[in-house]
Amino acid sequence: MAQETQRQRAERLIREHGTTYAAEAGITLRDKPSPLYQLLVLTTLSATRISADIAVAAARELFAAGWRTPEGMRKATWQQRVDALGRGHYRRYDESTSTALSDAAAHLLDEYDGDLRRIRPESHDDVPALRDALTGFPRIGPTGADIFCREVQEVWPEVCPFFDKRALRGAAAYDLPTEVDRLAELAPAGRMAQFSAALARVA
Repeated sequence: MAQETQRQRAERLIREHGTTYAAEAGITLRDKPSPLYQLLVLTTLSATRISADIAVAAARELFAAGWRTPEGMRKATWQQRVDALGRGHYRRYDESTSTALSDAAAHLLDEYDGDLRRIRPESHDDVPALRDALTGFPRIGPTGADIFCREVQEVWPEVCPFFDKRALRGAAAYDLPTEVDRLAELAPAGRMAQFSAALARVA
């Protein structure tokens, strides 16, 4: 009976809070270079001490300006990126982030030929290597790598299940298991990314 109650709670969390941050930023996440790059941009914006809402708004402004690929981001001027970030109210770190976005695009092009699928893990055991590769990008530390993994599990099943520390805090707050395997059992089929996002939102 308790297990059913936890499952119902998990389903309610998904209904009420299960929009992924990628979806909120207007990213149709697929295993393709452009949407994966857009997730990297969102991760970069989310890796500072700034609210998730502002990071999402800033990402939407960058994408609306047409910078959905590393090549596009590199072609934009520093000031154009600063202006787009400002339109998303991402003002506290706008200048340094403009530089970080350009440097990250260059790193992606130089190291991975612009394609993040080159760091896609072959199995769940390879997720630590994915996290290490992500922290090679400017501005992205362990927390940023966790944000990327939490979202990308929707299209990279090798990463699934992935619950970062924030999601596990959300689980604890809602009296759900904090052991990854037990927590994953509560997610409806195909909704792990939404479940993890919901837990992160309520943490």
